[in-house]
Parts: sequence; structure tokens; C-alpha cells
Amino acid sequence: MATKKDYYQSLGIAKSATEAEIKSAYRKLARQHHPDIDKSAGAADKFKEISEAYQVLSDPSKRKSYDQFGHNAPGANPFAGGQGAGAGNPFEGFSYSWSQGGQSAGQGFEDPFSLFEQIFGGGFGDSFSQGFRQRQSYQLDLTFDEAVNGVEKEVEIQRLEGPRRDQVKTSRMKLKIPAGVDNGMKMRFGDVDIVFRVRRHPEFNREGSDIFTDVTLGVPQVVLGNVIDVKTVHGKVKLKVPAGTQSGSLIRIKGKGAPTLKGTMGDHYVRVKVEIPARLTDEEKRLYEQLANLKLKKKNWF
Repeated sequence: MATKKDYYQSLGIAKSATEAEIKSAYRKLARQHHPDIDKSAGAADKFKEISEAYQVLSDPSKRKSYDQFGHNAPGANPFAGGQGAGAGNPFEGFSYSWSQGGQSAGQGFEDPFSLFEQIFGGGFGDSFSQGFRQRQSYQLDLTFDEAVNGVEKEVEIQRLEGPRRDQVKTSRMKLKIPAGVDNGMKMRFGDVDIVFRVRRHPEFNREGSDIFTDVTLGVPQVVLGNVIDVKTVHGKVKLKVPAGTQSGSLIRIKGKGAPTLKGTMGDHYVRVKVEIPARLTDEEKRLYEQLANLKLKKKNWF
């Protein structure tokens, strides 16, 4: 049995290479040795070799295991086991249901097919591409409320068809967007991927499933405490502001944030800002002076 080549050597990088250097090396070699570009003998094997190396070294946990155990590391070889092992499709068995910010759910590295699209402009040639998934990505704009509550959309999809994938077919697709999708999230719908771009809300700021709003209160309200109405994505709710609340404090309203794709609910946070009056009436000035005198007497009581 031939000795398997060191993954770092396959990509031509040092063992101290950063994630950016690993990706850069892979991009360069993938362009050079893709069998639709490189017609030399063994191009497919070379391409599989560098793809396998990238799969391991781009995943921090697999890379750590490989650095410690080499090719005998548990899980270091993404082609070991499974129906697709060594069968010509090195990515058989990998499944990406949705991803956010370039990271696939449950995976620590970038979807290699997304990377291939960036390298080769969205598709592969005919001779080698049949063993790979070919997916098209589309961007879909949503309002803040549509993303939080879910919505049904009908979109126009263009697919490349024909023996050489040079024929464009346009069709309509109905999408049921679940409640809780977020900006930059990617989801799979049939044979296409949809990347969501969610517009900002004039009042709500969203961080994951949590919603943040600001409320400005007067000095008496935060000193004495108060009950106020707060607008949430679920409607208005009553919020008790405790006496002595400091400016900048966050008050949590449990379960009134955005839903998650797992079916749980985030929280709503109200950030308190205190309004200091720039001008006072004579009566207000007199009352503040009385308060200041009381504070001074209290301080000097003993």
C-alpha cells in the first residue's frame, strides 16, 4: 500500500500555517489541478488529495487530531468509512442543511462547495462535475418582521440545464421561510440555497434571538420606580422599572425576543437611559435645591 502523503505537503504549507494560509493554498491548487482544467494523467487523484488535505486542516478539531496522530488519527481521513469511501466522490456523505456567516451548522469549516463556487465561478465542467453536488445560491431580502415571524415567498429561480449546463430555465418557486431566520443565514430549499438579507428595524436591534430597545425616562421615574409600556415583537407589555435603576441598566423581559429555528424563544432587553433636564422652571429648581439640602444634611448627620 502506498504511503499517504502528509497533508501539509499536499497543500505546500508549513505546519504553523494559519487558516487564511490554508485556504489560500487550497484555492491556488484547486484552480491548477481541477480535472476540467488539468488534463494530465492523475489530475483527479491530485485534486482528491488536496481536497482531502483541506477538509482535515481547515477543521480545527480534525487538524489538532491529525497533528497528534497523523493519518491514524480518529476521524482524520474524511474518506474513511461510509458508502462513498474511495468511490470517486470525496465529499460523499457530507450534508449541509444551513449555514451562517460562512460556517455550516455543526461543522467548523467552510462548505467546500461554496468555496468551489468562488474559485470556478459557480459550477464545474462536465467531465468531473457529475460526482459533485451543484447548487445555486440566491439572495432574498426580508423585512425585520418577516424574518422574525416567518413568511411565504414566491421567487423566480434560474437553473442551468442541458448536457453542458449552458441552457437557462426560469421557474417560480414557493418558499416557506420559518420564523427566526437572521441576516446572513443560508438555508437549503430543494436544489437551491437561499441567503437572507434582513433589513434593519427603526426601533429594534437584534442579536441572535435577543431583541434590544432603548427607553428614555426622567429622573423621578428611575429614582422612585415606575411601570411603563414597552413595545416588543409580540406586542406591548407592561414593564416594572425598579426604584433606583441606573442609567444604562438592562431590564430583561423573558421570552419576548425572536424565535429560534429550534423552537425556543429569545428575550427582550430594555436599556434604560436617564434624561437630565437642560432647563428648569423656578419651581423645579426650588425642589431640586431642597433635595440637595436634604442630601447634605443626611451626609453630615453624624
